[in-house]
Parts: sequence; C-alpha cells; structure tokens
Amino acid sequence: MTVQHVAIIGAGVAGLNVALALARRGISSDIFEQAEALNEVGAGLQISPNAARCLERVGVLSRLESQWREPREITLASGVSLRRITGLPMSEARARWNAPYGVLHRATLQTVLAQAVAEEPLANLKLGARATSRDIAARVADGGRKPDAIICADGVWSASRGRIDGSATARFSGNIAWRFVVSSEDTPAFLNREHITAFMGPSAHLVAYPLRDVSGFNLVAIAAGANPGETWDGNADHSWQVAREKHFGGWNGALKRLFSKVSPAAWPLYEVGDGRWHNGADTIMIGDALHAMMPFSAQGAAMAIEDGFELAAFLAEMPAPTAFAAFEAHRRPRLERLKKRTGLNRFAYHARGPFRLGRDAVLTMRSPDSLVRELDWLYGYEAYGLQQA
Repeated sequence: MTVQHVAIIGAGVAGLNVALALARRGISSDIFEQAEALNEVGAGLQISPNAARCLERVGVLSRLESQWREPREITLASGVSLRRITGLPMSEARARWNAPYGVLHRATLQTVLAQAVAEEPLANLKLGARATSRDIAARVADGGRKPDAIICADGVWSASRGRIDGSATARFSGNIAWRFVVSSEDTPAFLNREHITAFMGPSAHLVAYPLRDVSGFNLVAIAAGANPGETWDGNADHSWQVAREKHFGGWNGALKRLFSKVSPAAWPLYEVGDGRWHNGADTIMIGDALHAMMPFSAQGAAMAIEDGFELAAFLAEMPAPTAFAAFEAHRRPRLERLKKRTGLNRFAYHARGPFRLGRDAVLTMRSPDSLVRELDWLYGYEAYGLQQA
C-alpha cells in the first residue's frame, strides 16, 4: 500500500515544504513543531533555480517573487583591495535554467510556506507539540490518524535523529558565520545593490547581498572561531572582536569600518557526516537533520527543498520502505557531489599566500560563461517527479 498520511517532525523550511509537496500528491500530514510560535531566526538566504522550480510546483514561488530580489551577478572580489576578480551572470538564470535566482530573508520564506500550509486542507500544523514515539502514539490513541511514515525535519541539532540507529551526528566545523543586516541608509557605496558579492581574504570571506523584503543588506562573515555551543542567538561580541583582529585585520579599511559598527549574531557552523538515512521501515530524515554542510555553495535551503519535493514523489508511488531506499539511491550521489564542490569552494574562498594569487589569476583569465557552465549540473537540476507534479 502506498503512503496516505505522514507525520513530520519540525516546521522549518524542510518540514513545511515537504508537507506542501505531499499535499500536492494527495498525501495528508501532521507537522509537529515543539515551539509555540514560528519565530524564525537568521538573516538572508539564496534560492537558486533548482529549488525555485520545486517551489513553483508546490505553489509558493509567485508569493516569494513579489518579495525577493534577483541579482544580476554573483561577484567574486578581494576583501583586501575591493577589486572585482570575476563575476557570474545571474540575470540569465531564467533563460539558462528555466527558473529565477532570488535572495530574501529566511523569515520571509518560512512565513510564505507557513501561510501556504495553513491554506492546505491536507496539512495540519501543530505548534507546541512534541513528537516522540510516545507522543505520536498518544495522539493516535486520542483520535488522531496513524502515520504511514515519519519524516524527521528538525534541523542540524535534530532531536529525532535518534529514531534511526546508525544515523550520523552533528559536529562543529571549526567555523562561525557572523550574520548581520545593514539598513539601506547605512549601506556603504561599495556594496552593489544589484549583485551578490563574495569578498575573499586569507582564511575568511564575506558574502553581501540586498534584501528587498527588509529594505537592507544581508552580510555573512565566515572564519574560524571557538564553538559557542548549540545556539543561534549566543552573545557574539567577544568572538566577533577576536575574528575582526585575527581574520579580518588585514582587510580593506572600508570593510573594517563597517565591521566596527555592527553587532552580529554568531552562528556556529555544524556539519552532519555520513550515516543511515532511514530505519528501513517507517522513519527517514531530510534537510539539515540528514546532511547539514558548510554554506560555501549557498545550497542549504535549496537541498532541503529538493529533499522534500523528491521524497514526496517517491512516497506517492510506493510503500514507505521502498520509497526510502529509492530516495536515498537517487539523492546520495547528488549530495556527495555537492559536498565535494563545497569543499573546493571553501579552499578557494579562504586561500592564502601563493594559492590566493594563483586563484585570482585563474579566475581572472576564465570567461564568465565557462564559470557558469560548471553550475549547470547544480542549478539546472530537474528534481524527481517535477514533470509529473
């Protein structure tokens, strides 16, 4: 028997999106979120064409397009001199990959997904609700519907990961992302309002892009730092001061002046290694709970969105155990390739000494089109079930 009803643990981007993807295929779901309200933390994120196509099929892309910006270019620049090294044209995203490339605040994406879930009769969001095995059993006994499958979508520090023996654990990468938003009136002139700009320096980099939905500029600085623990809202004053002196001390004066005026939030960057994806029966993980990785490819949200869309397609075609195995066989090669690409980007963005000089020389000589072609496998990806959705 194919799957008819699912329990989803976690109401972040992964959980809300998979609920919508399931509903589009006639599968109902209960979404268990332990928080009393969906107060999404964070700053900006990027939605690349591979994810935008999935969002279009679940019915939310048009709502997002009215609130996001579509950058004309992804610019790679020097954090020391501010010199533009090269750029990847993103204004051609719709023509090249048949979908847009957008940037927006994380809270906007979650709000739009939550609104769509609230309008969907087949999706039932339960706030302030835990979802242990005992909790789910109690809800079924109290008149709730027994799930045919359980999807763990509760993020990198997943509490439900323990339902799967042999699953991987989250580990601190040794790096911190300091995130902050600068208002439009305080945005320095050297930040291009039409571009995503990655400023690269020895052992550190900074990504900056405009956010239409909050009328400001999103900035994320990434470098090595001490682990503040499993928290998104820890005090960042000391770690930021250390990073400014140790990793950004040799950067351009204009950037250092900007850094001195902000009080960012520190996000410890955790990774999830290789392990079991599901229990072979009724429970599977998706999103950061399954494969959290460093943000050097800006694909965290996109992979969670792809996960949900493809898992829903498999669950609509076959029983849960078979669907889980098919999903893993289909997804694992893509995620492994992305992890390798992310590792390469990490090395390139934080290159030092002769490696940094060689990187700049190679990037300067290569044509923008050749750089964009290397992203066709990533941005041009057609998710499983896209043609049937």
